Amino acid sequence: MAGCMLQITGLIFGGIGMIGTLAATVMPQWRVSAYIDGNIVVFETIWEGLWMDCISQLGIRLQCKFYDSILALPPPLEAFRALMCIAVILSIVSFLMAIVGVKYTHRTKENPQGISIFILAAGVAFLLTGVLILIPVSWTGGSIIQDFYDPKVPMPLKRELGAALYVGWVSTALLIAAGTMYCSF
Repeated sequence: MAGCMLQITGLIFGGIGMIGTLAATVMPQWRVSAYIDGNIVVFETIWEGLWMDCISQLGIRLQCKFYDSILALPPPLEAFRALMCIAVILSIVSFLMAIVGVKYTHRTKENPQGISIFILAAGVAFLLTGVLILIPVSWTGGSIIQDFYDPKVPMPLKRELGAALYVGWVSTALLIAAGTMYCSF
């Protein structure tokens, strides 16, 4: 019975992590404009994401623009896009493997070796997905913090951590927890 609860909990964590991975990939709030210099009245908020830039004017009007050219993007952004797309696909595949493993566990009790292969594959895939998400999210967070405290970066170009980074970190934690649960099972 404890194994069944562990599998269901891992499936829930993996499902929420999968949704969070997709959300972090498409959200434009990776880098958010910083409010510095005591400027109380701010008319525009700038969001920079993997796929687009958005400008919110007074919280009323939102204008988003996809990046014009793939070739004009900085190399780290291209790599982050690729890693996040691979992570989305891998999270979906690992979630489906976990569903098959859980269903197979409840249907047959005679072949524990077949059960462990599905569950172990889902666990390893969840762990790998968590690492794939952690790389671009943490790298972006580190560069934002480094630029924020760099006196050479002009004030209008300083950014803060966006909501997509927090979603990515929570998704990473959930996917690694799900992977650990399935690997220990």
